[in-house]
Amino acid sequence: MPVVRAGEPEVVGGGSLARPVRWVHVSELADVAQLLVGGELILTTGQAMSHGDAATEEYLTALAAAGVSGLVVELGGYVPALSSRVAATADALGLPLIALHRLTRFVEITEAVHRVIVAEQYAELEFARTVHETFTELSVRRAALAEIVQTAAHMLDAAVVLEDLTHRVLALTARHASTSTLLENWETTSRLLPDDWDAVAVGPHTQRWGRLLLRSDGVPTVRARMVLERAAQTLTLHRMIEKDRFGLHRQAQTGLIDDMVNGRLHERDARARAAALGLARRAAYVPLAVDVAAAAETDPVAGQRRAVGILDAVTHGLGLAKMTALAVADQGDRIAMILALPRTDEPDEKLAAVCTAILGEVRRVDGVRRVVIGAGAASDSLLDTAHELPHAAHVAEVALSLGSSAPRPFYRSGDVRLRGLLSLIRDEPGVQRFAETELSALLRYDLRHDADLTRTLRQFLDLAGNKTQLARRLSVSRPTLYERLARIERILDIDLGDGESRTSLHTALLIRDLTAADRP
Repeated sequence: MPVVRAGEPEVVGGGSLARPVRWVHVSELADVAQLLVGGELILTTGQAMSHGDAATEEYLTALAAAGVSGLVVELGGYVPALSSRVAATADALGLPLIALHRLTRFVEITEAVHRVIVAEQYAELEFARTVHETFTELSVRRAALAEIVQTAAHMLDAAVVLEDLTHRVLALTARHASTSTLLENWETTSRLLPDDWDAVAVGPHTQRWGRLLLRSDGVPTVRARMVLERAAQTLTLHRMIEKDRFGLHRQAQTGLIDDMVNGRLHERDARARAAALGLARRAAYVPLAVDVAAAAETDPVAGQRRAVGILDAVTHGLGLAKMTALAVADQGDRIAMILALPRTDEPDEKLAAVCTAILGEVRRVDGVRRVVIGAGAASDSLLDTAHELPHAAHVAEVALSLGSSAPRPFYRSGDVRLRGLLSLIRDEPGVQRFAETELSALLRYDLRHDADLTRTLRQFLDLAGNKTQLARRLSVSRPTLYERLARIERILDIDLGDGESRTSLHTALLIRDLTAADRP
């Protein structure tokens, strides 16, 4: 400080100039040490040191024992110079001893230093208040894991990683380095990190479930510790609130897929995060969607419980097949999944085995009546696979409506044929108008006469016009069947022997099936 430099300071002995100064105190008392609590810088004109070297040594020893930060002596009337013996004593005690060679106004030093100390203390209080308010607000609105970790990273301008007890990364925010660089050989790096300032345990004291780690080139500070501990408390509260919902590992997978779908990640970073969550590397990625037909649930809690059960079943099926995947709950009871499929000469055989294991486990879930899996094309790109998840979901949705008596382990777009095309355009007014035009007369007739000619037509078309099989299925005589078919032709004013008419009617019935499936 200029006010100190004006006194021409000289370090006489003791070194240790890096000691923090808690306060500055001016005193001429020989027994001032008993009034101190430690961390003070003592300013004196040397009156207590004017009684010889022996008294001075005793004085310095008492100050060192009290834990003062240092002693500044203004040379002059009481002490014209500090002897080598006094300097040696300061060195032995490790007590910084500074001599001022010019007359100095101590009040100017105390004012300058105290102004800095108070400003720093105020800044720390302001920072602590900001940290408290920020993480309290995150707790109140039940922010996601990723947002809590991101907030801590932004406050510290350093990378922060949240991992579970098996060193899988649940959430992270990279700063001053790419995600892929940060996560390279993560498990090895994490296991070798000590439990010190860089790592804060997360979870109740007796039930730790993770660690929050600061990855920075700088030396951790008191602020860093404060932020990490407050973030850990918020994460602990988040886990307590969410304990009846999907687990943290699943939430992390959901966040990763959301980041990929919305273009917030590059391929390399996406692969690094996926690997940190357990997805196998050097694999072909396949988008899958598991869709179920289940008993309706009026109780939201029961519905949520079943959704959890389905996701658990999918995870168990993957374990039985010894496969890894990112699996998340999608809409309703549907599960979206990115499967890491080993590269083999027969990928479809391996995919069929995995899907068979998953189907077997999901069928065990209470309330599940039917389950299908829709699949997209395999890809080397994790991002491309994530963007194909809606396509796999569409295939699964259509496959579920097929009602096939011989279900497949998985369905692709080629397996859902015309029904798949119609499901894409079923909400178009022109398509709905077409179905109404084709069938409305027959539907009105059934309503007015309590008949079931629409069902007869459907089965006639499903059997490709085979009247013998249709009579047997409906348990009616052939003359009765012929009369029904003739009546349908008169009502609709069409010829059921015409191929285009059959195609139009069958298409209209499929559209009706698909739109009816959307109704509650």
